[in-house]
Amino acid sequence: MRRSRQTKIVGTLGPASSSKAMIRTLFETGVDTFRLNFSHGTHADHKERLKFIREIEKEFNHPIGVIADMQGPKLRVGKFKNGKIDLEKGMSLRFDLDETEGNEKRVNLPHPEIIEALNPGDHILLDDGKVRVRVTDKGEDFLQVEIETGAKLSNNKGFNVPGVVLPIAALTEKDKIDLEAALDMGVDWIAQSFVQKPEDVQLAQDLIQGRAKLMIKLEKPSALDYLDEMIDLADGVMLARGDLGVEIPPERVPSVQKHVVKTVRHAGKPIVVATQMLESMIENARPTRAEASDVATAVYDGTDAVMLSAETAAGDYPIEAVRIMDRICETTEADPYYRTIMNADHPRSSATPSDAITNAADQVAQTVGATCITTFTTSGSTTLRACRHRPPMPIMCLTTNNQVARQLCVSYGVHGVHVDYVNDFREAVAAGIKLAKEQDLAKKGDLLVITAGVPFGETGTTNNLRVAIVD
Repeated sequence: MRRSRQTKIVGTLGPASSSKAMIRTLFETGVDTFRLNFSHGTHADHKERLKFIREIEKEFNHPIGVIADMQGPKLRVGKFKNGKIDLEKGMSLRFDLDETEGNEKRVNLPHPEIIEALNPGDHILLDDGKVRVRVTDKGEDFLQVEIETGAKLSNNKGFNVPGVVLPIAALTEKDKIDLEAALDMGVDWIAQSFVQKPEDVQLAQDLIQGRAKLMIKLEKPSALDYLDEMIDLADGVMLARGDLGVEIPPERVPSVQKHVVKTVRHAGKPIVVATQMLESMIENARPTRAEASDVATAVYDGTDAVMLSAETAAGDYPIEAVRIMDRICETTEADPYYRTIMNADHPRSSATPSDAITNAADQVAQTVGATCITTFTTSGSTTLRACRHRPPMPIMCLTTNNQVARQLCVSYGVHGVHVDYVNDFREAVAAGIKLAKEQDLAKKGDLLVITAGVPFGETGTTNNLRVAIVD
């Protein structure tokens, strides 16, 4: 299952991709990590899909990562008597705590903390920004707003409050139940939605207790203010441009993407660029040129992975969406300009033997034309250090921990292999050569660059480098 690209693909499972046959085809076509969206479906649905993934993993003898994505405090209005209402500019509408069905005069807003937090002059965006309103008055149990843009508003549409840090927990009671269920199922990553501050990330880590890795989703502008602190606390980052693009001006999204990708990459943690990447392929067999360019831009930025959401979960062309994303990534990486960008932006290294060995491995591999960098790791840290440099050749990660191999499926260029315990560096070199041939990463006469830590089994001890000839 060697991929012909280094950038990874995350695919979301849903009604259009729930069968074992479809999940297998998605994996064969190019999905490296699957996302289970806990905003939809039941625990039984997700458990069954995870069971299929693990069976396919055994069938191909290749690790597959799984992300459980928590819904988070998604804010929505209530329902209307007729399912929707028509809007006109200047029209007045009341948001209140009354749970009865709404009409052209009022609608339920089941979030008293939001009513308390907002004031006259604040703006609210509804239905992914299609409707914009301004708060004109407030009381203990209502907000009076004036419609500024928008033609209609229907049941349960989400709303965003740009520029306001909301007094709401990043993990709802539903999230806590879902999180425990996902961990019991054996997922590899927990994705935390709508984080606003470092305390939100620490809360999630305290609940996870090391049973999975934590990926925070950047969807609120306030999260960007605490980016460095939250990256330190998290294990990975997902740039969810849909909600974020509603809350910040659209023209800021490209520069924010570049800044976030670079910052997370330099921190040595995986970054996933997500949302609306091939949106038109939910209904069409081909993407727009703008969408193809969007995916390529994320690759040029140096992302670890790009993600498909509704395209694979509920779209009409899930396989085609993965296939074209695979081709875009591969073609972009083949562009000499891409390699120029990657080589020009090496992250700063700390004054440690581990970083020194990893830096040397990247330089030596490119100098001697090695076909593969091989890392032995217990926790994944050695491999993640190698990923930071975005080497042009695959990184074969050999680990005795199966979950580590799965977690690294979202990281740039990593080809994970689960191995039995290796006793010393001589055994490591022999195992690296043997497995590189078995995994179709090298052939006789090729060179490998191998890094490992001695003594084996201790985290953070990378201190050996060897150039080996495949015999």
